[in-house]
Amino acid sequence: MRALFAAPVVTLATVLVAATAGCSHDRPAAEHGTADVVASTDVWGSVVAAVVKDHATVHSIVSGTVEDPHSFEASPAQVAEITDASLVVYNGDHYDHWIDDVLKNAPDIPTIDAASVSPTQPPPNEHVFYDLATAKAVAEHVADALGKSDAQHAADYSANADAFGEELDTLMLAQHAIGEAHPGASVVSTEPVAYYALRNAGIQDKTPPAFANAVEEGDDPAPADLAAVLDLIDKRQVSAVVVNSQSGGPVTQQLADAAKRVVLPVITVTETLPDGMDYLQWQRKTVDEMAAALDSPPPPSR
Repeated sequence: MRALFAAPVVTLATVLVAATAGCSHDRPAAEHGTADVVASTDVWGSVVAAVVKDHATVHSIVSGTVEDPHSFEASPAQVAEITDASLVVYNGDHYDHWIDDVLKNAPDIPTIDAASVSPTQPPPNEHVFYDLATAKAVAEHVADALGKSDAQHAADYSANADAFGEELDTLMLAQHAIGEAHPGASVVSTEPVAYYALRNAGIQDKTPPAFANAVEEGDDPAPADLAAVLDLIDKRQVSAVVVNSQSGGPVTQQLADAAKRVVLPVITVTETLPDGMDYLQWQRKTVDEMAAALDSPPPPSR
């Protein structure tokens, strides 16, 4: 179940009127060769930063692992920051819906919607920031967009995106290697946050769809669905449990406690960057944790 975080309560229409009044959207995407890029979360901000280096400023609205991007609400100052941006990069697919609400009333702002540029259309899961191929596509679109508005640094943007893409290709190979080393591996998840990482690794997620859908909607799963997941854990019919540490609640705790009870590995995932990590370091951590969990020896028979 998602944890709800306190946020400033404002009327969106009022905020948008205040933020857009006096703002002109006829400006070029980059003024004086320096773009001001706003990202919905630090995940996409890190992808942008890998492309722009010191040729543009990048600010992420949601940073750190304290706030849940799903339940976040932008403050008036943050809405103004979005509407003043040279380029806005966000997840899309209703994940960061609060960005959609702002952009709906400011259609002239250049944007990159990660879900829309994903190689898989339509994306089967909204958490496209765990799809390395989508991150690569976003980097390429950022390089293209800023290269057109800042021709002086176009070659740098392109080269940086290429280098970032090569790092992602290496991580993709590492993901595939996990599945190859552990054929038949499976998990249950408190939420389908790591859907793409598991899919790319060839690891089956046995979480009942009804359970996953309920948690995604912020509802309690049906008792039968919860019992089915706990049964998979108690009987060690899965290789690990994937827990989203940014969403608490009794259901998440029940699954974590059940895994601990039977000495089943727990893989922790987040929806934003842990402190001190960039996108590549974060995804490498996920790969390493998945591999370590599946490499762990089974507990002694009870």
